[in-house]
Amino acid sequence: MEKQIVEKCRKRLWLVILFSIVFSLVLFFLGDFAVISEKIGSTDLVINFGNSMSSQLATGNVTRFVNNETNHDPWSKEEIMKNISHHVADSCIGQYIYIHDLPSQFNVDILKNCRKLNKWFDMCPLIRNSGLGPRVKNQKGILQKNGWYSTNQFMLEVIFHNRMKQYKCLTSNSSLASAIYVPFYAGLDVGRYLWDYNSTVKDSLAIEMAKWVAAKPEWKRMWGRDHFFVAGRVAWDFRRENDANSDWGSKLMCLPESMNMTILTIETTSWSNEFAIPYPTYFHPSSESKVLQWQNKVRNTKRNYLFSFVGAPRPYNDSIRGEIISQCLASRRLCKLLDCSSDYKVCDNPVEVMKVFQDSVFCLQPPGDSPTRRSTFDSILAGCIPVFFHPGSAYAQYIWYLPKNYTKYSVFIPENGPRDRRESINDTLLKFTKEEILSMRNEVIGLIPKIVYGDPWGSKNKEFEDAFSIAVRGVLKRVEEVTKKMKDGKDPSIGFAEENSWKLKLSGTFEEHNLLQFC
Repeated sequence: MEKQIVEKCRKRLWLVILFSIVFSLVLFFLGDFAVISEKIGSTDLVINFGNSMSSQLATGNVTRFVNNETNHDPWSKEEIMKNISHHVADSCIGQYIYIHDLPSQFNVDILKNCRKLNKWFDMCPLIRNSGLGPRVKNQKGILQKNGWYSTNQFMLEVIFHNRMKQYKCLTSNSSLASAIYVPFYAGLDVGRYLWDYNSTVKDSLAIEMAKWVAAKPEWKRMWGRDHFFVAGRVAWDFRRENDANSDWGSKLMCLPESMNMTILTIETTSWSNEFAIPYPTYFHPSSESKVLQWQNKVRNTKRNYLFSFVGAPRPYNDSIRGEIISQCLASRRLCKLLDCSSDYKVCDNPVEVMKVFQDSVFCLQPPGDSPTRRSTFDSILAGCIPVFFHPGSAYAQYIWYLPKNYTKYSVFIPENGPRDRRESINDTLLKFTKEEILSMRNEVIGLIPKIVYGDPWGSKNKEFEDAFSIAVRGVLKRVEEVTKKMKDGKDPSIGFAEENSWKLKLSGTFEEHNLLQFC
């Protein structure tokens, strides 16, 4: 009897060895062996199986172990292959994200005091529907019936947080996570204090957040380089370099802790730990079919204007907007102007804005208070070809989202041409053939899924690759690269957060040398 038991155990041990080899090979080919071993202890899993058998042999409990009362043999070939299948089938390997449970003062409480979010108007209606804003009720045949909201351009932090809550690979065990999300509403926080407040007030909550995060055990694993947060305003609002009360913004992004994190924002500076993700648009589809329906609509829309501009002039001497408005008015029927200086409310109306963009072949996107515009993404959403006047408006920004060859989906007119009245926008755009316009429009329409944020309720079970998905993938890839660098014995701080020229962000862009002269 004892000889039979030993023989049976010998077979089980061979299965253990087989399991170890097969499991290791599977993980190797998946490219996740190192990560899994570190995160979930896959090596320990095999060792523990072996240790468990050894302890049974040592205590003389082999018979009970093999012939247990439930007739369940954990060392059978079927059980071992079941375990292998379970781990191979885990599609979240390398994609797990842990959300820090921040104290409410860093997010929820900011929304509770929504009347203080903006000095000039009430933001409370705009935080409805998980940050998407009020539903658009009267579409006037311009928009689809569902999925459209009056979304404010500074609500990205709330939208992203609510999408992250529905992320398919969330984990409550931080040791499993490849990345750590910090749900701090940085833009909404500093937006309350940009005017008439001293630097201490502007920085207060940001400094508290940094201290809180750095004190958590998760921080020490990679000293924050697997952490990321979203800042729903342009990066210059968070990069104040000194403590003069008159200087603009907070110093959130200059804090040592922030320099160790990846920052997603609607517009970046040249720092290498900042990555631009799209401004929120008015469209938040619940499924891929909704996106396809909208793409078909804008593809078949008749366009009555060659180009259009939605915006207002700027009081800066070097602003091109005044000349753009003048050229648009002079073009008469070829250009449609929606002047936001005479009636700003009309430019906050999704129907009116999208009506203009859908009616135009080209949409002018000059810099405003900063190089980028939310209007860029509204025009892409309408299938309108964007016209840029500065590389920092898109080409050096949204590297995860837009083609490197900018001629495929846009037109670039250096701003000094129209500003100095040496180049006519009208004449430049009339040079494009119908075939060229059709090709660019198809490219623009193909970008629509990538630049919208799906709604947090329907998109979990009907996933398509939207702006949120691409952002998460970009973060995970970045953390993976840092992890590999650490495993190779290299210094992970090198290149992680460095102030580079725009050349690096434009690297690989079509006709790079021609673009750089305009930065």
